[in-house]
Amino acid sequence: MDKPALPSYELASREVKLDHHDSVRHHVHQQVRSEVERLERRIETLRLVKAPHAAIMISSYERMIDRKKGFLQNWDLRDGGFS
Repeated sequence: MDKPALPSYELASREVKLDHHDSVRHHVHQQVRSEVERLERRIETLRLVKAPHAAIMISSYERMIDRKKGFLQNWDLRDGGFS
């Protein structure tokens, strides 16, 4: 059975040359940074909305952000994924 074709917008985001170390590092950096930005936007939204468990969710998101930033720092991916 053949794999279904990926939509064109997914092809653009998956153009990673796995045999090129810098390409992989850059892709991982971009992916983690976009996840951090998404979590930061969620936190801002939760701060504006008076949800019953907003403080717990914000705390959880902040821990996730700290872990993702720690990952970037531990793997020296802070500034674009290039050493």
